[in-house]
Amino acid sequence: MAKKRGQNEGSIYKHKNGLWAAQVTIEGKHVTKYFKTKREGRDWLKETIVQIDDGLTLEGAQISVEKFLREWLEAHKLRVRPKTAFQYNQVLEQHVIPYLGKIKLKELRPDHIQSLYSTKLKDGASERTVLIIHSVIHRALEQALKWGLVGRNVADAVTRPRVKKKEMKTLDDNQARSFLSSLKGSRYDAFFWVAISTGLRQGELLGLKWSDVDWRNRCIHVQRQVQRLSHGGLGFAPPKSEAGKRTIVLGAAVLEKLREQMAYQDTEKSFAGKDWQEFDLIFPSAVGTPYDHRNIYRVFKILLKEAGMPEIRFHDLRHTAATLLLQQGVNPKVVQERLGHSDVTLTLNTYSHVMGTIQDDAADKLDQLLVPMKLDDNLNKSEDPGVPEETRKKDSRKNG
Repeated sequence: MAKKRGQNEGSIYKHKNGLWAAQVTIEGKHVTKYFKTKREGRDWLKETIVQIDDGLTLEGAQISVEKFLREWLEAHKLRVRPKTAFQYNQVLEQHVIPYLGKIKLKELRPDHIQSLYSTKLKDGASERTVLIIHSVIHRALEQALKWGLVGRNVADAVTRPRVKKKEMKTLDDNQARSFLSSLKGSRYDAFFWVAISTGLRQGELLGLKWSDVDWRNRCIHVQRQVQRLSHGGLGFAPPKSEAGKRTIVLGAAVLEKLREQMAYQDTEKSFAGKDWQEFDLIFPSAVGTPYDHRNIYRVFKILLKEAGMPEIRFHDLRHTAATLLLQQGVNPKVVQERLGHSDVTLTLNTYSHVMGTIQDDAADKLDQLLVPMKLDDNLNKSEDPGVPEETRKKDSRKNG
Protein backbone atom coordinates (compact mmCIF):
# COMPACT_ATOMS: atom_id res chain seq x y z
CA MET A 1 0.00 0.00 0.00
CA ALA A 2 1.35 3.38 -1.01
CA LYS A 3 2.45 5.68 1.77
CA LYS A 4 0.23 8.72 2.20
CA ARG A 5 2.09 11.97 1.58
CA GLY A 6 2.54 13.98 4.77
CA GLN A 7 1.98 17.68 5.47
CA ASN A 8 5.66 18.53 4.99
CA GLU A 9 6.20 16.41 1.91
CA GLY A 10 5.80 17.11 -1.77
CA SER A 11 6.47 15.72 -5.23
CA ILE A 12 7.39 16.87 -8.73
CA TYR A 13 6.41 15.04 -11.89
CA LYS A 14 6.05 15.65 -15.62
CA HIS A 15 2.41 16.22 -16.51
CA LYS A 16 0.86 15.05 -19.77
CA ASN A 17 0.47 18.68 -20.83
CA GLY A 18 4.26 18.92 -20.97
CA LEU A 19 4.63 21.07 -17.86
CA TRP A 20 6.19 20.10 -14.56
CA ALA A 21 3.64 19.64 -11.76
CA ALA A 22 4.70 20.43 -8.20
CA GLN A 23 2.30 19.05 -5.59
CA VAL A 24 2.17 19.46 -1.82
CA THR A 25 -0.33 18.41 0.84
CA ILE A 26 -1.86 21.03 3.13
CA GLU A 27 -4.44 20.05 5.75
CA GLY A 28 -5.00 16.75 3.92
CA LYS A 29 -5.64 18.41 0.55
CA HIS A 30 -3.36 18.35 -2.50
CA VAL A 31 -2.25 21.72 -3.86
CA THR A 32 -0.73 21.58 -7.34
CA LYS A 33 1.04 24.20 -9.43
CA TYR A 34 2.50 23.86 -12.94
CA PHE A 35 5.87 25.15 -14.18
CA LYS A 36 7.84 25.18 -17.42
CA THR A 37 10.98 23.79 -15.76
CA LYS A 38 11.61 21.25 -13.06
CA ARG A 39 13.84 23.73 -11.22
CA GLU A 40 11.02 26.27 -10.94
CA GLY A 41 8.75 23.59 -9.53
CA ARG A 42 11.39 22.46 -7.03
CA ASP A 43 11.93 26.04 -5.83
CA TRP A 44 8.19 26.56 -5.40
CA LEU A 45 7.85 23.30 -3.52
CA LYS A 46 10.73 24.12 -1.20
CA GLU A 47 9.33 27.58 -0.40
CA THR A 48 5.81 26.21 0.14
CA ILE A 49 6.99 23.54 2.57
CA VAL A 50 8.82 26.20 4.58
CA GLN A 51 5.61 28.25 4.67
CA ILE A 52 3.61 25.22 5.79
CA ASP A 53 6.06 24.68 8.62
CA ASP A 54 5.58 28.38 9.52
CA GLY A 55 1.81 27.94 9.73
CA LEU A 56 0.50 28.33 6.17
CA THR A 57 -3.13 27.15 5.91
CA LEU A 58 -5.02 25.68 2.96
CA GLU A 59 -6.95 28.91 2.57
CA GLY A 60 -3.72 30.85 2.52
CA ALA A 61 -2.38 28.65 -0.25
CA GLN A 62 -5.40 29.27 -2.45
CA ILE A 63 -6.50 32.87 -1.79
CA SER A 64 -5.50 35.66 -4.16
CA VAL A 65 -4.05 38.98 -3.00
CA GLU A 66 -7.20 40.74 -4.19
CA LYS A 67 -9.57 38.46 -2.26
CA PHE A 68 -7.47 38.66 0.87
CA LEU A 69 -7.18 42.46 0.79
CA ARG A 70 -10.93 42.88 0.40
CA GLU A 71 -11.58 40.51 3.31
CA TRP A 72 -8.94 42.25 5.42
CA LEU A 73 -10.41 45.68 4.77
CA GLU A 74 -13.92 44.48 5.58
CA ALA A 75 -12.72 43.18 8.96
CA HIS A 76 -10.34 46.06 9.65
CA LYS A 77 -12.63 48.98 8.87
CA LEU A 78 -14.68 48.28 11.99
CA ARG A 79 -11.65 49.16 14.14
CA VAL A 80 -10.59 52.39 12.45
CA ARG A 81 -12.19 55.76 11.80
CA PRO A 82 -14.41 56.12 8.72
CA LYS A 83 -11.91 58.48 7.08
CA THR A 84 -9.07 55.97 7.60
CA ALA A 85 -11.15 53.12 6.17
CA PHE A 86 -12.01 55.32 3.18
CA GLN A 87 -8.31 56.08 2.59
CA TYR A 88 -7.36 52.39 2.87
CA ASN A 89 -10.01 51.50 0.31
CA GLN A 90 -8.73 54.19 -2.08
CA VAL A 91 -5.15 52.96 -1.77
CA LEU A 92 -6.10 49.32 -2.39
CA GLU A 93 -8.49 49.96 -5.28
CA GLN A 94 -6.39 52.60 -7.03
CA HIS A 95 -2.84 51.36 -6.47
CA VAL A 96 -2.51 47.82 -5.10
CA ILE A 97 -5.24 45.52 -6.42
CA PRO A 98 -4.84 46.47 -10.12
CA TYR A 99 -1.13 45.61 -9.90
CA LEU A 100 -0.91 42.73 -7.41
CA GLY A 101 -4.50 41.45 -7.14
CA LYS A 102 -4.20 38.39 -9.39
CA ILE A 103 -1.16 36.97 -7.59
CA LYS A 104 -1.74 34.16 -5.08
CA LEU A 105 -1.14 35.55 -1.58
CA LYS A 106 1.37 32.84 -0.70
CA GLU A 107 3.30 33.56 -3.89
CA LEU A 108 3.59 37.28 -3.27
CA ARG A 109 7.30 38.17 -3.18
CA PRO A 110 9.25 41.26 -2.12
CA ASP A 111 10.20 41.97 -5.72
CA HIS A 112 6.51 42.12 -6.68
CA ILE A 113 5.95 44.89 -4.14
CA GLN A 114 9.23 46.62 -4.99
CA SER A 115 8.22 46.66 -8.65
CA LEU A 116 4.89 48.25 -7.70
CA TYR A 117 6.70 51.06 -5.86
CA SER A 118 9.09 51.64 -8.75
CA THR A 119 6.23 51.78 -11.23
CA LYS A 120 4.30 54.27 -9.10
CA LEU A 121 7.31 56.56 -8.74
CA LYS A 122 8.04 56.31 -12.47
CA ASP A 123 4.40 57.25 -13.22
CA GLY A 124 4.73 60.42 -11.14
CA ALA A 125 3.49 59.39 -7.69
CA SER A 126 5.22 61.14 -4.79
CA GLU A 127 7.44 59.37 -2.27
CA ARG A 128 4.83 60.10 0.38
CA THR A 129 2.11 58.38 -1.68
CA VAL A 130 4.28 55.29 -2.06
CA LEU A 131 4.99 55.29 1.68
CA ILE A 132 1.23 55.30 2.33
CA ILE A 133 0.83 52.37 -0.09
CA HIS A 134 3.61 50.54 1.74
CA SER A 135 2.00 51.20 5.11
CA VAL A 136 -1.34 49.73 4.01
CA ILE A 137 0.28 46.67 2.37
CA HIS A 138 2.48 46.01 5.41
CA ARG A 139 -0.43 46.30 7.83
CA ALA A 140 -2.57 43.95 5.75
CA LEU A 141 0.20 41.35 5.47
CA GLU A 142 0.79 41.51 9.23
CA GLN A 143 -2.82 40.41 9.65
CA ALA A 144 -2.32 37.67 7.05
CA LEU A 145 0.58 36.44 9.16
CA LYS A 146 -1.59 36.34 12.29
CA TRP A 147 -4.34 34.52 10.43
CA GLY A 148 -1.86 31.88 9.24
CA LEU A 149 -2.38 32.72 5.57
CA VAL A 150 1.33 33.42 5.00
CA GLY A 151 4.53 32.30 6.65
CA ARG A 152 6.15 35.76 6.71
CA ASN A 153 5.46 39.40 5.91
CA VAL A 154 7.25 39.90 2.60
CA ALA A 155 6.82 43.68 2.88
CA ASP A 156 9.53 43.59 5.56
CA ALA A 157 12.09 42.88 2.85
CA VAL A 158 11.11 45.82 0.64
CA THR A 159 13.08 49.07 0.44
CA ARG A 160 10.82 52.02 1.10
CA PRO A 161 11.40 55.40 -0.59
CA ARG A 162 12.71 58.23 1.53
CA VAL A 163 10.46 61.24 1.79
CA LYS A 164 12.23 64.55 1.39
CA LYS A 165 11.42 66.71 4.37
CA LYS A 166 9.52 69.79 3.25
CA GLU A 167 10.86 73.12 4.36
CA MET A 168 8.68 74.48 7.14
CA LYS A 169 7.19 77.89 6.37
CA THR A 170 5.90 80.07 9.17
CA LEU A 171 4.84 83.65 9.79
CA ASP A 172 7.10 85.65 12.09
CA ASP A 173 5.61 87.75 14.87
CA ASN A 174 5.31 90.88 12.71
CA GLN A 175 3.66 88.98 9.87
CA ALA A 176 1.27 87.23 12.25
CA ARG A 177 0.20 90.56 13.76
CA SER A 178 -0.20 92.12 10.32
CA PHE A 179 -2.25 89.17 9.03
CA LEU A 180 -4.60 89.21 12.02
CA SER A 181 -4.98 92.99 11.80
CA SER A 182 -6.07 92.65 8.17
CA LEU A 183 -8.96 90.40 9.27
CA LYS A 184 -10.40 92.71 11.92
CA GLY A 185 -14.20 92.82 11.71
CA SER A 186 -14.38 90.07 9.08
CA ARG A 187 -16.13 86.71 9.34
CA TYR A 188 -12.76 84.99 9.78
CA ASP A 189 -11.28 87.28 12.43
CA ALA A 190 -11.82 85.02 15.45
CA PHE A 191 -11.13 81.84 13.47
CA PHE A 192 -7.55 82.79 12.60
CA TRP A 193 -6.93 84.34 16.03
CA VAL A 194 -7.74 80.97 17.60
CA ALA A 195 -5.73 79.11 14.93
CA ILE A 196 -2.51 81.06 15.52
CA SER A 197 -2.98 81.32 19.29
CA THR A 198 -3.62 77.62 19.91
CA GLY A 199 -1.93 75.72 17.06
CA LEU A 200 -5.05 73.59 16.58
CA ARG A 201 -5.32 71.43 13.47
CA GLN A 202 -7.82 72.56 10.86
CA GLY A 203 -10.29 69.77 11.65
CA GLU A 204 -10.02 70.50 15.38
CA LEU A 205 -10.79 74.19 14.81
CA LEU A 206 -13.84 73.35 12.71
CA GLY A 207 -15.01 70.87 15.35
CA LEU A 208 -14.97 73.32 18.29
CA LYS A 209 -18.33 73.89 20.02
CA TRP A 210 -19.45 76.65 22.34
CA SER A 211 -19.91 74.03 25.04
CA ASP A 212 -16.14 73.42 24.84
CA VAL A 213 -15.37 76.94 26.08
CA ASP A 214 -14.77 77.36 29.83
CA TRP A 215 -15.11 81.12 30.20
CA ARG A 216 -14.41 81.16 33.94
CA ASN A 217 -11.13 79.22 33.68
CA ARG A 218 -10.12 80.86 30.38
CA CYS A 219 -9.68 77.62 28.46
CA ILE A 220 -11.13 75.51 25.69
CA HIS A 221 -11.50 71.71 25.55
CA VAL A 222 -10.50 69.97 22.31
CA GLN A 223 -12.72 66.91 22.02
CA ARG A 224 -13.45 66.30 18.35
CA GLN A 225 -12.57 67.16 14.76
CA VAL A 226 -14.51 67.51 11.53
CA GLN A 227 -13.65 64.83 8.97
CA ARG A 228 -14.75 63.97 5.46
CA LEU A 229 -16.64 60.66 5.47
CA SER A 230 -16.43 57.84 2.92
CA HIS A 231 -19.68 58.90 1.23
CA GLY A 232 -18.31 62.42 0.77
CA GLY A 233 -20.15 64.24 3.55
CA LEU A 234 -18.73 65.77 6.73
CA GLY A 235 -18.92 64.30 10.21
CA PHE A 236 -17.35 64.39 13.65
CA ALA A 237 -14.56 62.12 14.88
CA PRO A 238 -12.27 62.04 17.93
CA PRO A 239 -8.97 63.95 17.71
CA LYS A 240 -6.06 62.38 15.83
CA SER A 241 -4.68 60.70 18.96
CA GLU A 242 -5.48 60.31 22.64
CA ALA A 243 -3.11 63.21 23.35
CA GLY A 244 -5.26 65.27 20.99
CA LYS A 245 -7.99 65.41 23.63
CA ARG A 246 -6.62 68.36 25.55
CA THR A 247 -7.37 71.59 27.34
CA ILE A 248 -5.77 74.81 26.10
CA VAL A 249 -5.60 78.00 28.14
CA LEU A 250 -6.62 81.11 26.19
CA GLY A 251 -5.38 84.67 26.51
CA ALA A 252 -7.67 87.63 27.16
CA ALA A 253 -7.44 88.81 23.54
CA VAL A 254 -8.56 85.41 22.19
CA LEU A 255 -11.48 85.26 24.63
CA GLU A 256 -12.57 88.70 23.47
CA LYS A 257 -12.45 87.51 19.85
CA LEU A 258 -14.66 84.56 20.79
CA ARG A 259 -17.19 86.93 22.35
CA GLU A 260 -17.18 88.92 19.11
CA GLN A 261 -17.65 85.67 17.17
CA MET A 262 -20.68 84.81 19.30
CA ALA A 263 -22.28 88.18 18.48
CA TYR A 264 -21.41 87.78 14.79
CA GLN A 265 -22.97 84.31 14.78
CA ASP A 266 -26.22 85.65 16.26
CA THR A 267 -26.45 87.97 13.23
CA GLU A 268 -25.83 85.05 10.85
CA LYS A 269 -28.57 83.04 12.55
CA SER A 270 -31.07 85.83 12.01
CA PHE A 271 -30.13 86.07 8.33
CA ALA A 272 -30.32 82.27 7.84
CA GLY A 273 -33.68 82.02 9.59
CA LYS A 274 -35.28 78.59 9.21
CA ASP A 275 -32.30 77.38 7.13
CA TRP A 276 -30.06 77.50 10.20
CA GLN A 277 -29.07 74.06 11.56
CA GLU A 278 -27.87 74.12 15.15
CA PHE A 279 -24.71 72.11 15.82
CA ASP A 280 -23.40 74.46 18.55
CA LEU A 281 -20.29 75.02 16.42
CA ILE A 282 -18.09 78.06 17.02
CA PHE A 283 -16.95 78.22 13.38
CA PRO A 284 -19.75 76.75 11.24
CA SER A 285 -20.90 77.50 7.72
CA ALA A 286 -23.37 80.33 7.07
CA VAL A 287 -26.23 77.96 7.95
CA GLY A 288 -24.69 76.38 11.06
CA THR A 289 -23.44 73.12 9.53
CA PRO A 290 -19.80 71.93 9.71
CA TYR A 291 -17.56 74.05 7.49
CA ASP A 292 -15.93 72.28 4.55
CA HIS A 293 -12.10 72.06 4.80
CA ARG A 294 -11.73 72.86 1.11
CA ASN A 295 -13.76 76.05 1.41
CA ILE A 296 -11.75 77.36 4.36
CA TYR A 297 -8.53 76.53 2.49
CA ARG A 298 -9.62 78.57 -0.54
CA VAL A 299 -10.57 81.48 1.70
CA PHE A 300 -7.23 81.24 3.51
CA LYS A 301 -5.28 81.57 0.27
CA ILE A 302 -7.26 84.66 -0.73
CA LEU A 303 -6.82 86.29 2.69
CA LEU A 304 -3.05 85.68 2.64
CA LYS A 305 -2.74 87.33 -0.75
CA GLU A 306 -4.87 90.31 0.24
CA ALA A 307 -2.76 90.82 3.37
CA GLY A 308 0.49 90.65 1.38
CA MET A 309 1.63 87.54 3.24
CA PRO A 310 3.88 84.79 1.81
CA GLU A 311 2.08 81.72 0.47
CA ILE A 312 1.91 79.04 3.16
CA ARG A 313 -0.24 76.00 3.89
CA PHE A 314 -3.02 76.16 6.47
CA HIS A 315 -1.08 73.62 8.55
CA ASP A 316 1.80 76.11 8.68
CA LEU A 317 -0.32 78.23 11.05
CA ARG A 318 0.11 75.38 13.52
CA HIS A 319 3.87 75.56 12.97
CA THR A 320 3.67 79.34 13.38
CA ALA A 321 2.00 78.97 16.78
CA ALA A 322 4.63 76.50 18.00
CA THR A 323 7.55 78.54 16.65
CA LEU A 324 6.36 81.79 18.24
CA LEU A 325 5.86 80.07 21.61
CA LEU A 326 9.31 78.48 21.58
CA GLN A 327 10.95 81.73 20.51
CA GLN A 328 9.35 83.37 23.55
CA GLY A 329 11.04 80.81 25.77
CA VAL A 330 7.93 78.74 26.55
CA ASN A 331 8.84 75.30 27.90
CA PRO A 332 8.71 72.68 25.07
CA LYS A 333 6.61 70.44 27.33
CA VAL A 334 3.92 73.15 27.43
CA VAL A 335 4.11 73.53 23.64
CA GLN A 336 3.77 69.76 23.26
CA GLU A 337 0.61 69.72 25.37
CA ARG A 338 -0.94 72.64 23.49
CA LEU A 339 -0.24 70.99 20.12
CA GLY A 340 -1.51 67.61 21.26
CA HIS A 341 1.71 65.75 20.47
CA SER A 342 1.93 62.35 22.16
CA ASP A 343 5.53 62.91 23.24
CA VAL A 344 7.75 65.94 23.76
CA THR A 345 10.40 64.27 21.57
CA LEU A 346 8.14 64.76 18.55
CA THR A 347 7.87 68.45 19.38
CA LEU A 348 11.62 68.82 19.82
CA ASN A 349 12.38 66.97 16.57
CA THR A 350 9.78 68.90 14.58
CA TYR A 351 11.02 72.29 15.76
CA SER A 352 14.71 71.54 16.07
CA HIS A 353 15.48 74.61 13.91
CA VAL A 354 13.90 76.81 16.56
CA MET A 355 15.62 74.99 19.39
CA GLY A 356 18.96 75.94 17.82
CA THR A 357 18.29 79.67 18.19
CA ILE A 358 17.02 79.10 21.72
CA GLN A 359 20.30 77.35 22.52
CA ASP A 360 22.18 80.45 21.34
CA ASP A 361 20.07 82.68 23.57
CA ALA A 362 20.56 80.34 26.51
CA ALA A 363 24.34 80.38 26.06
CA ASP A 364 24.41 84.20 25.96
CA LYS A 365 22.25 84.48 29.08
CA LEU A 366 24.42 82.00 30.97
CA ASP A 367 27.52 83.98 29.97
CA GLN A 368 25.99 87.14 31.38
CA LEU A 369 25.20 85.33 34.59
CA LEU A 370 28.57 83.67 35.17
CA VAL A 371 31.26 86.01 33.74
CA PRO A 372 32.65 88.27 36.57
CA MET A 373 31.96 91.99 36.33
CA LYS A 374 35.00 93.96 35.07
CA LEU A 375 36.23 96.84 37.27
CA ASP A 376 37.67 100.06 35.79
CA ASP A 377 41.47 99.71 35.66
CA ASN A 378 41.83 103.42 36.61
CA LEU A 379 39.70 102.99 39.71
CA ASN A 380 41.68 104.13 42.78
CA LYS A 381 42.31 101.32 45.18
CA SER A 382 40.86 103.51 47.93
CA GLU A 383 37.64 103.83 46.02
CA ASP A 384 36.10 100.89 47.77
CA PRO A 385 32.38 100.72 46.98
CA GLY A 386 31.86 100.44 50.70
CA VAL A 387 33.62 103.77 51.47
CA PRO A 388 31.32 106.83 51.58
CA GLU A 389 31.87 109.47 48.86
CA GLU A 390 32.63 112.25 51.41
CA THR A 391 35.38 110.15 53.04
CA ARG A 392 37.02 109.54 49.65
CA LYS A 393 37.01 113.28 48.91
CA LYS A 394 38.70 114.11 52.26
CA ASP A 395 41.38 111.49 51.63
CA SER A 396 41.97 112.94 48.18
CA ARG A 397 42.45 116.50 49.50
CA LYS A 398 44.76 115.23 52.26
CA ASN A 399 46.92 113.37 49.75
CA GLY A 400 46.87 116.31 47.37
